[in-house]
Amino acid sequence: MASLLPAVVPRGYLPKATAWATSANQTAQIAGPALGGVLYGIGPGAAYLACTLTFAAAAASVWSIPLEVKPASRAPVTLESIFSGIAFIRREPVILGALSLDLFAVLFGGATALLPIFARDVLHAGPLGLGLLRSGTAIGALAGTIWLAHFPLRNRPGAAMFGGVIAFGIATIVFGLSHQFLVSLFALMALGASDTISVVVRLSLVQLRTPDEMLGRVSAVNSLFIGTSNQLGEFESGLTAGLWGAQPAVLVGGVATIAIALLWMRFFPELRHTRTLEREEALAASA
Repeated sequence: MASLLPAVVPRGYLPKATAWATSANQTAQIAGPALGGVLYGIGPGAAYLACTLTFAAAAASVWSIPLEVKPASRAPVTLESIFSGIAFIRREPVILGALSLDLFAVLFGGATALLPIFARDVLHAGPLGLGLLRSGTAIGALAGTIWLAHFPLRNRPGAAMFGGVIAFGIATIVFGLSHQFLVSLFALMALGASDTISVVVRLSLVQLRTPDEMLGRVSAVNSLFIGTSNQLGEFESGLTAGLWGAQPAVLVGGVATIAIALLWMRFFPELRHTRTLEREEALAASA
């Protein structure tokens, strides 16, 4: 789906479209479990029937989308073409820096995996409090995507991404230090909002700086990076919480996230200094 968006949206509107797509995803993550619970209260069959109907409606909607860009001709599948997405990313320091920065930020900033421990042992919030804490990051992310949809990042997106990751680390540290439920909830909202900046910038850079014929392969590598970091991040959080306790694990993760952002600013100056989401030469050619 990530590689489909540039084919249906003019390039000038792609950052806004990416923000709206992320907003729709966050809305579904908030409303989906609640709606699923209501449907399951009616009966398991109602829940599965609703899933089937909505998947069918989504498939029909995607089928009816007119493509703005003609799909590139498909080249024969070879061993070189299978790994061409990775080779392309290695040649592009801006994309490599954005993908790897987001990967390590998610890897070390996995505070949400420990929410049940915090709700029970630190905040003494109970099941209702746990539910609110789980919704905190999604609410923050939804607010962030709506803001970015109206005010897209057009200048210095790399600097904005680094700022978002550092803010993510600070929010993680505040959550780890807090013993007050409202402070923890607002820290999680800030965490979700700051993470949105990183997500939108990363997706926009991939979509705008990757040739159409490579977009599917690069998007696949991007999905692999993020899926892997999410799972490994939860494992890392559980492992460190078992060794040091939940609060020290979250604090170390927040500090590590900020350290990674500072290191990446040095390792990938091209990302830090990039002035636009698109390539400068592409903008010059279209001017």
